[in-house]
Amino acid sequence: MGWFSSSDATAPTAPKPSSDGGYIAPDRNARAHCWEARDAFFQCLDRNSIIDSIKEKDKAAETCGKEGQVFEKNCASSWVEYFKKRRVMEYQRDLTLKRLDAEGAKSI
Repeated sequence: MGWFSSSDATAPTAPKPSSDGGYIAPDRNARAHCWEARDAFFQCLDRNSIIDSIKEKDKAAETCGKEGQVFEKNCASSWVEYFKKRRVMEYQRDLTLKRLDAEGAKSI
């Protein structure tokens, strides 16, 4: 990269293959970019009342396509899938806890 390069030096790059054929894990900076992109995507989903961006793929792409593309660009595909599934699981967990609390369940 030269002095007058127009590329963004802070943007993450694709993972580099290691000598054994696997990929080198992302560093702290790459993970931070991934999490920032994930948070922006999830905020957009929240604004549009979309919980499951896998089942509601078309609606998510229509309303949060830009954020979704940045999220998928900045994170490994396995991380994208994990975070999307985790979002749904955490939502269901929170609903269950609220329901149990409303029914008078006691914490142990």
